[in-house]
Parts: sequence; structure tokens; C-alpha cells
Amino acid sequence: MTFTACSSSDSGQPAARAAVSAPPPAAPAAPAPDGHSVQPALPHGETPDTGLPGMPPVLDPGDLYAADRPNQLADAVKNFPSRVYVPNTESDTVSVIDPATYKVIETIPVGDQPQHVVPSWDMKTLWVNNDLGNTLTPLDPATGKIGPTVDVHDPYNLYFTPNGKHAIVMASADMEIVFRDAHTMAPVKHVPVGCDGVNHADFSPDGRYFIVSCEFDGTLLKVDTEKMEIIGRQKLPLSGTMPQDVKISPDGRTWYIADMMSHGVWVLDGDAFTTPKLVKTGDGAHGLYISRDSKYMYISNRGEGSITLWEFAPGAENGGHIKTKWNIPGGGSPDMGGVSADGKVLWLSGRYDSEVYAIDTTDGHLIARIPVGEGPHGLAVYPQPGRYSLGHTGIFR
Repeated sequence: MTFTACSSSDSGQPAARAAVSAPPPAAPAAPAPDGHSVQPALPHGETPDTGLPGMPPVLDPGDLYAADRPNQLADAVKNFPSRVYVPNTESDTVSVIDPATYKVIETIPVGDQPQHVVPSWDMKTLWVNNDLGNTLTPLDPATGKIGPTVDVHDPYNLYFTPNGKHAIVMASADMEIVFRDAHTMAPVKHVPVGCDGVNHADFSPDGRYFIVSCEFDGTLLKVDTEKMEIIGRQKLPLSGTMPQDVKISPDGRTWYIADMMSHGVWVLDGDAFTTPKLVKTGDGAHGLYISRDSKYMYISNRGEGSITLWEFAPGAENGGHIKTKWNIPGGGSPDMGGVSADGKVLWLSGRYDSEVYAIDTTDGHLIARIPVGEGPHGLAVYPQPGRYSLGHTGIFR
């Protein structure tokens, strides 16, 4: 369904109106207890009624990505044309690639410094995050047309709570996490983070907390989703770290945080939030993406032009191990992206090379190297399988 969204500045004054998709009304949140105590971490395999109020029940407690199987498209997106949307941060455009031909078929002007293309919670709208433009541009994936921009300050990255109630803006320069109404984008609560470069996140299986990286000072935050409060904070145990993408394992027991300067992934127990352990994967480890069968994680190593294939092994040390590494012929700067609906192609932006890479997931060979605008960043492959979107370039449950 659609609605008319009235964007608001932090003063609450209307700034723009845009017809965009909205999630269905979420169940009302339960009242938070007084004080700053936090409910104990819930056991793995919890029943649906212990999750975040209003969140769709976990499809398979043993596999958080069970809804993301090849071509398992929801009714809301199954008729959308297959496209790859590439935000070019230095060109202020979005390149649209037809994955059938590996060609750019359209270049769409957007706002100042678009960083990520983010699917809405109900998956009907793509939001272009114009960071320096302080706006979101809604893009209709059914038609490829854009709507009127919505004023949102410093939208470096964008997520959605698992119940669809709130949008979560990672306001990196403002050093805030801003919870906004997912229907109108009006601000609900500003949460100062006290760390520089708040950026990537993922959610616990029950949706009650999420873990966020602050890339410029090596900090991890744990945030209570319902109370909208920081409940944990830690510095990574090495100097000169630069944490990037965050991803939870299919069984929900292990968290991985890519680190561009430590050249690997930090392995973390999210419930306990104890000191993580570093596993080296490649120079400039940056993006993390799960395969359609939930067996592997693709790690883009931006500094060396490679992709590390991580094989999950529930119960094993680190929750898995490195299986192999794929090198891009001639090098490159693989950054952010996603996996095709059928699971056969990994799409990654070449951040410093004005190109996009299409990589075969069966053996890692380079299918295509596609010229785009300058500074390609958080591209979205769309549509993708899943029931709802948690944001970023496409985290689906």
C-alpha cells in the first residue's frame, strides 16, 4: 500500500511530501521498565512471543535466513524488474544495471553524496541516502521512477526495526542514532552515540537488540531496540581498528564485524557482548553477505581486490572457517553490494574504480566489470527473497 509521507525537520516542521510505501501498523510496544536496567538476553530458539513486539515470528530459529532461499520472492516484490541500483557518491547519481545484460540502462540524478540504496521494511520502496544533501530520495522499484525527496539530516545509513515501527538513521557526522517513524520519517528519538562514524548494524534473532560499528574510533555499540537506548559499549582490543559491516550467523549465535584496518573479521558473542576475537581474511575487509543456502558468507576485501569465502560450521570455533579466497583479475576495490535473487551472482561496487563487479558464486570467477559513476558505494540488488527488510543494502528475514 502507499501513503503520503510528510518529512519533518528536527523542529517538527513539514519539509516535503512523497508517496512511498509503508509497513503495516506494528503491534504497540510494551512499556519499558523504569530505570536503565536491561532484560537478560533471551535463549536461542526462543518462541515467537518472546521477540520484539510486533515482529513477524522467526521462520526457522535454526536459520535466520530461511526466508532468503533462491527466488523465494514475496508477493509484494515478485513482479519488480530485476535491477542493480548503484549510488555514485561523487557523481550524485544512481546507475541502474540490467543484470541480464550487465549494462547500465539508466543514470538517475539524486541528492548530494548518495551513500546507500536501502529497501524499506515492506520492501516496496528503495530509499537513496543522500548524506550531504540531508535527504532521502524514494525510488519505486516497480517503475524505476523517483519521488519527491524527504528531509532527513545526515542519513549516512538506514535500517528498520524488525517490527517495521521505526526507521533507524545512522547519522555518522552528527554522532547520533536517530529513531524515526517508519511511515513519515519524523524524528522520534535522538540517541547520542559518543563515538565517531556510527555506520553498520544487524539485529539479534529476537529483534530486541542490535549491534552497531563506529568505524572511526574502533567502537562497538549494543542498542536496545524497543527502549532505544545504548546498553553496551566496547572498544575493539587493538589500536588503529576500523570496523565496518556487521552480520549475524544463520544460527544466531555468532556475530561478525568486518575491519578494514585489522584486515579481517571480529568474531563476537552478541548476547554476552564480551571481547571479540579477530580472524584475518584479507586486506581491507569491508562488506559481509550471506549465501542463499545459508552455508557461506562472502567477505569483500576492498584493499586487495578479493572476496573471502567463509564457511559456517555451527558449534565450531569462530562459528566457521575460511574456505577459500577469490581474487578479482587485475585487482579492484570491492566494497558493498548483495547477492542475486537466484544466488548465482555476487554484486559488489568498486569504490575507488568507478565500476561494479559481478562475481560467479559457484567458483568466484569475474563475470563482468561494469563502468558506473564516481565513488560507487552501497548498491542494492533488487528484488531479493525475504519477508521484510532490516535495511542497509538488503538484510532480509
